[in-house]
Formats: sequence, structure tokens, C-alpha cells
Amino acid sequence: MQTITTSHGVKIAYSIEGNGPWLTLSHSLASNMDMWNPQMSILTEHFKVLRFDTRGHGHSSAPMGPYSLDDLAQDVVDLFNALGIKQTHWIGLSMGGMIGQTLILQHPHLFSSLVLADTTSKRPENAKEMWGARIAQARTRGMPAMVESTLERWFCADFRELHPEIIQEITHGIETTSLNGFCGCCEAIATIDTFNRLKEISCPTLILVGEQDHGTPPEMAHAMKAQMPKASFQAIPNAGHISNVEQPKVFNQHLIDFYTQAALI
Repeated sequence: MQTITTSHGVKIAYSIEGNGPWLTLSHSLASNMDMWNPQMSILTEHFKVLRFDTRGHGHSSAPMGPYSLDDLAQDVVDLFNALGIKQTHWIGLSMGGMIGQTLILQHPHLFSSLVLADTTSKRPENAKEMWGARIAQARTRGMPAMVESTLERWFCADFRELHPEIIQEITHGIETTSLNGFCGCCEAIATIDTFNRLKEISCPTLILVGEQDHGTPPEMAHAMKAQMPKASFQAIPNAGHISNVEQPKVFNQHLIDFYTQAALI
């Protein structure tokens, strides 16, 4: 793992594995680059894979918030500039998908392809109240208090029961997320508003969603697909919000099918 310091003084941690065209992985809120471990063996066969910790997460620094999606996207631009990346494939899940949407609408030339997994492009009407309540809970009770409700949103009950070792790792990731980082990123993603511009995205795109995703429901994924008629779409059975962890074999196969059909590998 290495770090760069952005133009705004934020330290961003990253790692690079594999050979081939660049592919960038962007993780969810209250997670870190390790979230992508189930994808690494297959992706590094075809790509030079860049993983990074979003500001306020993992080993990246956590300045006081609030943050904006523009801030999070600029961190990525600075990372790309430091590494000499002129174009990359992108896979973003949840917050990572929101960062990807923000970034591609600002810098479309950077993207060879786009995968949006378990994400949204439109804030709900109660976004300010919902995210405000989560921020208040975290600041009052700390990140451990966020674990139970987060796991219930992220994973199906059967998965939580049958895979305690994975749930323990995910729990640790939530508990150790910086409070500043969590709250700052909550404020950023509460403002997502890219839905009406999705039709501007022209690179090959895949939309993935867990059929049991309550955080960013399949209805939103279908609506995003309608905005991007040329995009591929796949729903993943028996998966909640973190579908790449809950159903990694299915998730990975959809990725490889997408890249193969689009002649990207």
C-alpha cells in the first residue's frame, strides 16, 4: 500500500496489482479497499487494478467535513494525475458508484467503461433527515453503534448467519471507519443528483444490483437503466447491498461477461 497527497492536502491510500489496462475500484461507505478482495484474483488476470481508500476511510486521511461528491471525485483526479493514468475502467459500488458518476460527468475522457453496482443517482426526498439522523447517531454513540443497522441493510439474514467470519471482518471495517470520514461522506452522498444526466454517459456501462438491496433498491437500478438504454443490466439473486461480497461468483461472472461482450478483454 502506498499514499499520495492531493491538491487539497488529503492523504489517499492505494494499491496496484496485476497487468493490463487500468481498472479502478471504488468502495462503499464505511468500508475500504479490502472490500474488493473477492474480485482481485479474476480482475488481475486482465487488468492493472487500482484500489484506493476514499478520504475518511481505511488508511486515507479524514479531514473535518462536510465533504461533497465533487471533493471525492477531485481526490480521484489527483490520484490519477499522480499515477499518470489517462484512462481507466471503473467499478464502483454504492458510494463508489456515486463517485464514478460524478467523475465521468466531469471528465468523460477518463473512462474506458463503467460498472455501477448497488448505487443510486438520485437522492430520496427524505435524504437530509435520513442521513442527518445517521450522522447524529454516529457522533453521539460512535461507529460501533452503526454496525447492527448497517449489516441489516447490507446483507441478507441467511448470509449473516452462515458466514460469521466475513461478517466479523465487515464489522471491523465499519467500527474502525473514521467518524469524521463517515459523517463527511454521509453529507456528500446525501446530495447525489446525476439521474437526469445519465444519458450523457457513452462508454460501455454495466448496472448491477442485488435483488434484496434495501439501501439502493432495484427500482432505482431499473430507472437508471431506462436513462441509459445501451447499458447492460443484471440483477443478482440472494444478494443485498454489498453484492460483490455476498455473491462473489455471480458478481465476478457478470463482470467478465460484460468485458468480454464489450470486447474490452
